[in-house]
Amino acid sequence: MADLQALHDAILTGNAAAAKTVTEAALKEGAAPLALVQDVMMPAMDEVGKKFEANEYFVPELLLAARAMKASLELIRPLLAAGGIEPAGKIVIGTVKGDLHDIGKNLVAAMLEGGGYEVIDLGVNVDPAKFVRAVKEKGAGIVALSALLTTTMPAMKTTIDAIKNAGLRESVKIMVGGAPVTESYAKEIGADGYSQNAAGAVTLARGL
Repeated sequence: MADLQALHDAILTGNAAAAKTVTEAALKEGAAPLALVQDVMMPAMDEVGKKFEANEYFVPELLLAARAMKASLELIRPLLAAGGIEPAGKIVIGTVKGDLHDIGKNLVAAMLEGGGYEVIDLGVNVDPAKFVRAVKEKGAGIVALSALLTTTMPAMKTTIDAIKNAGLRESVKIMVGGAPVTESYAKEIGADGYSQNAAGAVTLARGL
């Protein structure tokens, strides 16, 4: 039987090649794809998040763990879809208009994928209309906005207003984050939640 502890450890240590190998072996032996995600991979990512919050892990370790998780998910996701198993939810994520920073956004996207969400990543410098279109077309339940510059923070409010004007505000939760963003600013612009870091974003999404 494939060693599932090895899969857990591969994600925890950010070993993408090992994560893929163990996942392939487990699936060949008939392991349930959903059980692999819920019982092994998500707990490993939760542990990564805890280590990050305890300052035992830093951004490079988070990125490596997320990459290992992704390597496993690429094998598992088609099987979940074929079995009619829905993701935990759909999240549209992007860096707001005028802002070209993507490291933080990519990290949050990877952690959310690790948390079992389907993530629609719109990239950087995303126009409010593009967020609105993605919510409509993909049926997303959460929108995640990122900004790394104080000068682009107002674009978060513009995007929230655009979602409101499109009549979609009641159907989506909006979470915001990025270096200059604060809890009080999130409240001021009408967001539903704020996370200080990528690990916290998963907890926040689950709460929303």
